[in-house]
Amino acid sequence: MSAMRRRCRLACILGATILQLPLPATAEKADKEKPVQIEANRMSADEARRLTLFEGNVVFTKGTLSVRADRVVVRQDAEGFQHASATGNPVQFKQKTDAKNGEPGIWIAGEAQRVEIDDREEKVELFERARVMRGQDEVRGEYILLDQRSEFFTVTGGKDGQTGRVQVVIQPKAQPSTSPPSPPAAQPSKPSATR
Repeated sequence: MSAMRRRCRLACILGATILQLPLPATAEKADKEKPVQIEANRMSADEARRLTLFEGNVVFTKGTLSVRADRVVVRQDAEGFQHASATGNPVQFKQKTDAKNGEPGIWIAGEAQRVEIDDREEKVELFERARVMRGQDEVRGEYILLDQRSEFFTVTGGKDGQTGRVQVVIQPKAQPSTSPPSPPAAQPSKPSATR
């Protein structure tokens, strides 16, 4: 089999696998109605350009979304939608998903050197050494896009069109136990005090 056909076959298998990944999920819908709260060591604002810069131990929170970074630039468009660009070594984020099918929402966490959050498009983009985790499942690459409206995501292994590898770890689903639970371990008895 030629190298080209092997690569095509591998890409098709990988594509089919990624389509079944349970990683992305929509963020809590209530998050978009929440105010943005930001803490930092320094802040500067340019009202004419609708741009605010936060630097030093920045904590950006909006509902369940939490981002920790060295630097965050927030731009606001004419309609009031915000776009945040966070950089750090690394930037860390987490966000809770909506409850689905009677199951409670779960936390998605990620990190990268740069994270872009687009309030209008409801997208989160992670750049450079990007990693997203949901439970024990994990995806790594140089670029990860999470579209929170459509539950679509994409991962690219290379930077700037270069070839690279995407790493995916999917844990097996827990099988229901057929044996009864083990009894709790017996507590060791305390020696009696004698005088």
